[in-house]
Amino acid sequence: MVGPYRGLFGTPGVKGFVVAGFVGRAPMSMLGIGVILLVNAVTGSYATAGAVAATVSVAFAVAAPLSGRLVDRFGQARVLVPFILLHAASITALMLCAHARTPQWALYAAGVASGATGLSLGSMVRARWSHVLDDPSRLHTAFSFESVADELIFVGGPAFVTALTTGVNAYAGLIATIVLAVSGTLVFACLRGTQPPVVRHQRSGGSPIAIPGVALLSAVFLAMGAVFGSIDIITVAFADEHGNKAAAGLLLASVAAGSMISGLWFGSRHWKISLRSRFVRGLSLFAAGFTPVLLMDDIRAMALALFLAGLSISPTLITGFSLIERMVPAGQLTEGMAWISTSIGLGVAVGAWAGGRLTDAYGASNAYGFSYGCALLAVAVGLGGSALARVRQRAG
Repeated sequence: MVGPYRGLFGTPGVKGFVVAGFVGRAPMSMLGIGVILLVNAVTGSYATAGAVAATVSVAFAVAAPLSGRLVDRFGQARVLVPFILLHAASITALMLCAHARTPQWALYAAGVASGATGLSLGSMVRARWSHVLDDPSRLHTAFSFESVADELIFVGGPAFVTALTTGVNAYAGLIATIVLAVSGTLVFACLRGTQPPVVRHQRSGGSPIAIPGVALLSAVFLAMGAVFGSIDIITVAFADEHGNKAAAGLLLASVAAGSMISGLWFGSRHWKISLRSRFVRGLSLFAAGFTPVLLMDDIRAMALALFLAGLSISPTLITGFSLIERMVPAGQLTEGMAWISTSIGLGVAVGAWAGGRLTDAYGASNAYGFSYGCALLAVAVGLGGSALARVRQRAG
């Protein structure tokens, strides 16, 4: 499986932006769970914790295409630096509000600022890959590598934040989030040799969301995001209900571990079936994989069920980004990919809010039914509109 990945890093400058991008986007798996744990520790309510986390996700989702458009227009470096400094300041404000026990509206306001200044660094890393590679087969492998890197982040991030928050203090997880985000993003911004050039003559076109295929993918990933957002908060509550809240990070890491392994395998293969077929099959497996989660009432059994559920996530995301890369003009690629991040972010917000409410009302085990319903919705939308996802087939 490893063979196809070895040739990716011979291109000058690739190793630098890959490492910096990995560090800079590591907080994407840490911020939500860090906010949930902090707010829950302060208020004692999963509903409030989920609502604040949802506020962060909604703000990010709304702002991501706008920041993506700024990046396409002015270049990555000019946008990244001011945004990441504002992002760090906003998270700091959120922690100060929690520490001071301010009214809840202040937590929501700081959450809006934290999300709105967040950056879809993964989209910018993929845009750099698209710039430095012109072989579709190698680009498929590169996108697969990035999805594996994302899942590695989601394996370690939740467990790391949970350990810091429960073992050190309630603020330690978000402090680590700030440090990683700022350091990685600033280094990434300084590596201008691989930065995609600004394609000004294509800016007269409309937004990529007006492309039917992009709109379809956005709708599918909205439903998938609701699965991710609800799983986060419900799983924290599930571990808490079973007397081991610290195990929440390991349970969430089980999902990411399954996705990481399948992504590594998926990217090592050269596929002859169309991207559309890969996408539809991945979605079908996505819903089927979450079925056992509804039946588990033990932490160890749940870890196995979540691992199996994660196996279809990376292949579906990889194929989605590959479809976007072929649908969207080069001068709008960052914004096009940001719409995927936006859709997932909005879904995460809805899922976190609903998951928190349902957990408080019915318990964690029953609340998993919402996650499963959202997975079925993603399949229904994807299958129903799959004709819009047709693109010209190329090698790899």
